Amino acid sequence: MGNNIAQIILMLHQVYFFMILIYILMSWVPNVRESFVGELLGKLVEPYLAPFRRFIPPIMGMIDISPIVAIFVLRLAVYGLLGVLDFVFR
Repeated sequence: MGNNIAQIILMLHQVYFFMILIYILMSWVPNVRESFVGELLGKLVEPYLAPFRRFIPPIMGMIDISPIVAIFVLRLAVYGLLGVLDFVFR
C-alpha cells in the first residue's frame, strides 16, 4: 500500500517538475506564454512560483532564480513526505 502511494507521489512530482521546467523555458521564446498551452501551464504553475518570486528578487535585474529555489523546496517536501510515509507504513 505505502509503495503504491510513494510511486504516485513521485510520478506527480515529476509531472509538476516538468511543468515548471517547460514554463520556465517558455519564457525564453517570444509569445509562447500567450498560447493555450502557455496560459494553461501558467495557471497551474504560477500559484506555486508566486510566493518565491515575492521573496527572491531577480539577480542583476533580469535573472530570476526563484524557480530553482521553488523546485528545490518542492523536492525537499516530496522526499520529506516520502520519509513520513515510509515511517507510517513500515
